[in-house]
Amino acid sequence: MIALYMDHNVPRAITVGLRLHGVDVIIAYEDGADHMDDSALLGRVTELGRVLFTHDDDLLAEAIKRQQEDIPFGGVIYVHQMEITIGVCISNLELISNAGEPEDLLNRVQFLPL
Repeated sequence: MIALYMDHNVPRAITVGLRLHGVDVIIAYEDGADHMDDSALLGRVTELGRVLFTHDDDLLAEAIKRQQEDIPFGGVIYVHQMEITIGVCISNLELISNAGEPEDLLNRVQFLPL
């Protein structure tokens, strides 16, 4: 099972929906990381063995930079917030969480919708 870490920009409804479906989710705010810069946040997520879910283009750029520079990270799931409904987002994230293992997304960026 893949444990998720939600960037502070992710709508609360997505986190609530995932928790109702039994997905292991931490929000940056709950972790005290809501004011970290993108590099530090991605480092924190990696340290916790989680995969970051975000709508933030800057976090996507940080992940791509790490791929190019061969700097390990725990993985990023990205979706532009205007390209998916909350329900489809919850469904896709639940599927990824339940069907995968953390190693599946190491150093990878997964785009939604699936």
